[in-house]
Amino acid sequence: MQSGKMRKQGLNGKRHAGHLPGRAGRTLTEVEVRAGVFRQPVMQTPVLVLNASYEPINICGARRALVLVLKGVARTEEEQGQQLHAARMNMAMPSVIRLLEYRRIPHQTRALSRKNILLRDRNCCQYCEVVLTAAELTLDHVIPRSRGGLSTWENLVACCHDCNRRKGNQMLHELTDMKLKREPRPFTLHTSRHIMRMIGSADAAWRKYLYFEHSEPAA
Repeated sequence: MQSGKMRKQGLNGKRHAGHLPGRAGRTLTEVEVRAGVFRQPVMQTPVLVLNASYEPINICGARRALVLVLKGVARTEEEQGQQLHAARMNMAMPSVIRLLEYRRIPHQTRALSRKNILLRDRNCCQYCEVVLTAAELTLDHVIPRSRGGLSTWENLVACCHDCNRRKGNQMLHELTDMKLKREPRPFTLHTSRHIMRMIGSADAAWRKYLYFEHSEPAA
């Protein structure tokens, strides 16, 4: 019901606090980031992925995490507290999983995908700054494809459906009331780790794997 209510708000021209003046350069709080990322259907709930060395390397959906565990590729280190009920078994939903074999993770740019674009942009519309779930967001080409824009890290941003409709095939310099929150950049491993820390800052199950204990006491 909450998701439906938010969609109705998304169709209302006055719905986003991000449209208020003076908000364009603000920084999202950890609470807002977590609200957008964690307000997902159960099987899409984010799961922290650790390398065999316990180094945090990725975030995946609960469905993908369950597949990795069932295939024997990973094991559950922390649980969410929910149970998956199937015909032949009951299984705890994972919150943190660890790969059983060490994977070498390149430090170059991550693969260009919808999931990684939304993670890079913290599930936040890059025009009005509203934080939404993945299902409530789309991707926008800053330079429209019809005008030569390419599908690259620098030209793709997370966008709510309302802003996507308003922008249409126009260039940003042709609009007086829309501008990017920040310049889109490639999604590197450093960016990924920063996002993991933002998402996991208030989650005790994630915190101990994200090096908070070395710099600050646990909440």
